[in-house]
Amino acid sequence: MIISSMRIVRAVALSLAVFAPSALQAQNDVKIRDLTAQEGAMPVRLVGYGLAVGLDGTGDRAIGGQTAGPTVQGVINTLRRFNIEVPADLIRMRNVAAVLVTAEVSPFLRAGGRFEIHVSSMGDARSLRGGVLYMTPLVADANGPALASAQGALLVSDGGAVQRYTPTHETTARIPTGGVLEADLPRPAMAAVSRLLLREPDLAMATKIATAINGAMGEKTALVEDEGAVIITLADSGSKPLAMAKIRELAIAPEARPRLVIDGRDGTVVAGGDMVVGSATVSHGAITLAIGKLADNDTAAIPGSVRLPAGIPVQRVATALHAVQTPVNEIAAIFAALREVGAITAEVIVR
Repeated sequence: MIISSMRIVRAVALSLAVFAPSALQAQNDVKIRDLTAQEGAMPVRLVGYGLAVGLDGTGDRAIGGQTAGPTVQGVINTLRRFNIEVPADLIRMRNVAAVLVTAEVSPFLRAGGRFEIHVSSMGDARSLRGGVLYMTPLVADANGPALASAQGALLVSDGGAVQRYTPTHETTARIPTGGVLEADLPRPAMAAVSRLLLREPDLAMATKIATAINGAMGEKTALVEDEGAVIITLADSGSKPLAMAKIRELAIAPEARPRLVIDGRDGTVVAGGDMVVGSATVSHGAITLAIGKLADNDTAAIPGSVRLPAGIPVQRVATALHAVQTPVNEIAAIFAALREVGAITAEVIVR
């Protein structure tokens, strides 16, 4: 009985060993719809000017009278819509801030659809936390008609609040579903011949996409035009939307591109793949980062010095820099310097 149980365990382990790589590969596959965009389906960018109200004394330091700014004028115009007249020289505000509202929506979104909006302070407000965006019309062109409107409670990120040495930016906020489309947007027509535009142009990826489409839909359905586009030729029938839906759902194995992304606000470092750092020494501000073989007698801790062995993962370097309370801008500068001297071969992106 024991022998048969051991055989079952070995058989299960062997099957897992055989199928685990393929299962892992399937999990890492990316659908074509996440890598491309249909030609003509350009996102529509909307913008508007509005007021964030309900702030706890952290709004624009605006005073009425001859020195009244756009915040005071915006409040006066808003009150006039409700037939309320208030002299400008009597207005004292610290709970209102002038903001710029931006958004990006799909051209296929219909009237009544909701989308996320971003709000940024335009004056000298210290914080938008706790505020509410007053209903703001959004336009695609400065002198064009209003296509959407936005309003709602502002959501301020707390990304940097965990680390005391990292400042928290509270002059920008977002509203996840604060935008409402009020008019249909111009939509691209479904053509017999169309293009899939790669979000990140790459010839190898374009070839993989074309190969996957031809394997599923038949030869000569897809043709690589260049690094950024794949031409799709569909049969002239009423099933073109279904065919495009099937194409967009096809999965391919993505290319592993070494990339290091640094969040310029809270210092978050994201490294793709098994990325290590070679020998290098970077001195920036009050921080000196030395990566390489340590001497046997190198045990003295120098203030502001970070000493690590060569071949260490990128995340360990980021953890060490955070441990000595390195500011976010210095972390970004240090990794950019490591990229320049060849200690990191990945692309460094600071956002």
